[in-house]
Amino acid sequence: MANFFCGVDGGGTSCRARIVDENGTVVGEAKTGSANILLGVEFAMSSIQSAISQAAEQAGITDLSCLSVGLALAGAEQKSAWMAFMALPHPYKHMTLNTDGYGACMGAFKGENGAIVIAGTGSVGIALQNGQQVVIGGREFPISDQGGGAVMGLRLIQQTLLAHDDLRPSSALSDYVLAHFNNDLDEIVMWSKTAKPRDYGQFSPKIFELAMQRDALAMELLQGSADDVERLILGLARKGASQIALMGSIGERIVAWLSPAAQSLLVEPKADAMAGALLMAHGNHNLYPLSR
Repeated sequence: MANFFCGVDGGGTSCRARIVDENGTVVGEAKTGSANILLGVEFAMSSIQSAISQAAEQAGITDLSCLSVGLALAGAEQKSAWMAFMALPHPYKHMTLNTDGYGACMGAFKGENGAIVIAGTGSVGIALQNGQQVVIGGREFPISDQGGGAVMGLRLIQQTLLAHDDLRPSSALSDYVLAHFNNDLDEIVMWSKTAKPRDYGQFSPKIFELAMQRDALAMELLQGSADDVERLILGLARKGASQIALMGSIGERIVAWLSPAAQSLLVEPKADAMAGALLMAHGNHNLYPLSR
């Protein structure tokens, strides 16, 4: 039986799976919903298995036991969630689990030493040095993940409520949010009781759009997120990182809002988190040792 390798990059918004053959040729790729294991390990496994199955179908793979799977997942730093996830049954030949940041850093520097800051739905800074990793931030929304889209969206909701109460000036952005909720504050409150990070993160494209139109609230929020991202960049630099790749849906668009000092530390990633997850699939990259 031929062997195949599958890399999975799972965050708070989406889960991507890519399958390659023994020569590294991509034979299948798919995308599904959130795979943050802190939102529920069974829920995350369902998204992951769905993405892998769709990619395997593209590749013509019917026996999933030929797959070695590298998982780079949001929330994997939480040990109890990591253990619970890895205890779930699966059909694969091999499965190794580490954080989405670890996978992204592996990809950005092709397994060599380097550092990254990810700013997507969430955020994290990570450096890999001779097999050892240093992590800053990334302790999940809402207590951490500053610089990510979820925190940006949460701040937007807070400021929109202040604008509604005439405690700050309203703007096109705050008017947009109110219209999104049918100008019903009760609807916002009820929504907030069950809203997930990706729900808050949905507003980040509009923040970028209106910031380019000089909307005061959008510019304030975007600069605040840039300051958060810069804090992570400079924090890694203080820990010895001299080259840092900035990644993620927010990170890739926020460079112009960073100071020249922070920008001078940035380098282009060599590959994406999917490539890092595929490197993980070839070995044991478990964040924690498996219980025997």
